[in-house]
Amino acid sequence: MLDPRPVGYIIGLLVAAMGGMMLFPLALDYMSDDPHWLAFAQSALITVLSGLLVALACANGAPRGQGLSLQQSFMLTAGVWVALPLFGALPFMLGAPGVGLTDAMFESVSGMTTTGTTVFVGLDALPLGVNLWRGILQWLGGLGIVIVAMIFLPVMKVGGMQFFRSEGFDTLGKILPRALDISTALIQIYLLLTLACFMVYFALGMSAFEALVLTLCTVSTGGFTMYDASFAPFAGAAEYASVVFMLLASLPFIRYVQLAQGMAAPLWRDAQVRAYLRWNGYAIGLIVLHELIVRGQPFWETLRESTFNVVSTFSGTGFTSVDLTLWGPFPFVVLVVAGLIGGCTSSTSCSIKVFRFLILIEAMKVQIRRLQNPNAIIFLDYEGRRVGEDVISSVILFFTMFILSFGILTVALSLTGLQTITAVTAAWTSIANVGPAFGPEVGATGAVHGFPDSAKWLMLAGMLVGRLELLAVYVMFMPRFWRA
Repeated sequence: MLDPRPVGYIIGLLVAAMGGMMLFPLALDYMSDDPHWLAFAQSALITVLSGLLVALACANGAPRGQGLSLQQSFMLTAGVWVALPLFGALPFMLGAPGVGLTDAMFESVSGMTTTGTTVFVGLDALPLGVNLWRGILQWLGGLGIVIVAMIFLPVMKVGGMQFFRSEGFDTLGKILPRALDISTALIQIYLLLTLACFMVYFALGMSAFEALVLTLCTVSTGGFTMYDASFAPFAGAAEYASVVFMLLASLPFIRYVQLAQGMAAPLWRDAQVRAYLRWNGYAIGLIVLHELIVRGQPFWETLRESTFNVVSTFSGTGFTSVDLTLWGPFPFVVLVVAGLIGGCTSSTSCSIKVFRFLILIEAMKVQIRRLQNPNAIIFLDYEGRRVGEDVISSVILFFTMFILSFGILTVALSLTGLQTITAVTAAWTSIANVGPAFGPEVGATGAVHGFPDSAKWLMLAGMLVGRLELLAVYVMFMPRFWRA
């Protein structure tokens, strides 16, 4: 019989830890003489107590060396991304007038899933603590998904991630033999990347608060900012700096761990890394050529804006520095495709991921060669390693479920009254966790506050499903899974 206590114990501790994180925006609002600190105080108290009570109730079932079963791993992965956004929404509900459960949950889920779509208008006027909390939510979500991608998804065999199971646990050998050691190493790399990004932003003229919030939202590839104009107020050198850190955050974090251990070769030889950087270059080149030839824009400004917005979309960050709808249909299609591809596996980025596209392309090549040579024995190799049929099947299943989910969500959103273009981009930004939405119902600042509540809940569900790689959620609705 399935024992939920180990899962409840871990989730309880994580919820309590989230309550502790609320002390940072609480202190900021208190020092700024903003009464909103009381909302954070109440939220922190409720969150810490709730988490500790759950952990204490499940303490007799805490995992002690035996690990979690497959079912418990699925429960933990989904449970964390439901419980944490629920408590993360408390500061919005308790301290912001007019913000109900729907908007508070939408903002919290968008933050934790690092989607970056917002329902808030007037970000410039929000209490400092609220904007800091939005950044913290994204930072926590980015860190969480990296750990999940390295430890849980390979074991759960979601979307072909079992291919990396040996890479995370065997290839590193004695350096990282246990899940706890992997988590510790990933956290250290994440903190180092965060510190470096903050120092660069601050050196480029941002205030300490601006640099902090934007850093939290950059290294998590989240996309929240403290301004309605997104990243536009920082046009210039800060855009290039942001490009560097968005790219770094969307590369496989395990490569940084290996790099820190003196193994640089895996990073330079990684097919994902090479393809990801190459595809970013292709997309930037196409949009720059379009802007120069069709619209006659100046070269250097076009290069900067195109580079920033393409990398932001590719990585799933969602920062914008210009009105992307003014670029025209062709650049818009390029950006949509970039958002559907996403970054690398085991990174903070989102969407389908480069690895799956590479596997799909190679599988198509192998199938064509088999048709040309029916008697030949041909296998699919990736980076010198044999790719099993289970990995190929998982990748194809993931693509199938992604397309189906995208289509169903688009239809469902259109039934709420949204126009077609709005429904399509809202489904795109939700399932792929990209950030920006487009259409007549989207506000001038990019906020979706005018959407019907039903549309917001549908998008909220899409964000969660997309962030957890679809199948990690869908499998829990199958009775056979619980009987296994």
